[in-house]
Amino acid sequence: MAETSDTFELYDLRVEVVQGRGPMVCNHAVGDYFELSGENLSFPPGQTFPLYPLAALLPLLPAKQRETAPADWMTTDADIACPDPNCGAIFRISRIGKRTFRHGDVTVTPLGAAES
Repeated sequence: MAETSDTFELYDLRVEVVQGRGPMVCNHAVGDYFELSGENLSFPPGQTFPLYPLAALLPLLPAKQRETAPADWMTTDADIACPDPNCGAIFRISRIGKRTFRHGDVTVTPLGAAES
């Protein structure tokens, strides 16, 4: 049986508010952002981010962290509309770096356990 590496790579992401087609009505401004490194979100000191746009963005982020095929929309599409239909904000998800993780550092499930 071939030995399996216990490392994997994820992209670090930046989610930034960019101007959309209309006025913004939620509590965010152009240039506001947060970053995702591994499983950790970070915000600039003193900056807040509204809950409902964050809730809409969260399901997309693990997929954007992973390598995707060139024709996959997760590779080509980076702009996400605010979920409030009255808000014109757009959130841009950018891959800003890549880091390596070790399986044993992120889970207690043994590597290969799903194969048994």
